[in-house]
Amino acid sequence: QVQLVESGGDLVQPGGSLRLSCEVSRSGLTSDYRNIGWFRQAPGKEREGVVCIGESGEATYYIDSVKGRFTMSRDDAKDILYLTMNTLELEDTADYYCAASKKPCGWAPIWFDYWGQGTHVTVSS
Repeated sequence: QVQLVESGGDLVQPGGSLRLSCEVSRSGLTSDYRNIGWFRQAPGKEREGVVCIGESGEATYYIDSVKGRFTMSRDDAKDILYLTMNTLELEDTADYYCAASKKPCGWAPIWFDYWGQGTHVTVSS
């Protein structure tokens, strides 16, 4: 079993920054679920993959508009993943989720087996 808990969502003005956290708790034979992705779902839209980080520590970003603004990182000692979001835009408003997979990193939600409850980000002036 893998449990993921997101935090850090908030109301922020355009151009502002936030850092989201995803704390991972593992029990049983879950060491294979090392690939962690961040997803987001805006109101009325489908959930989309934002970025995923694999065991190598290399992050792959799937949305062109976040490249250069968002950075995913991981603290292996604490099993916490971070999503640092800079220069936030109105279009970044969404519920943000982290998820775990034992498959190689990908953008599709269906490839991920364990999900957190989400944290809400609102970008508004």
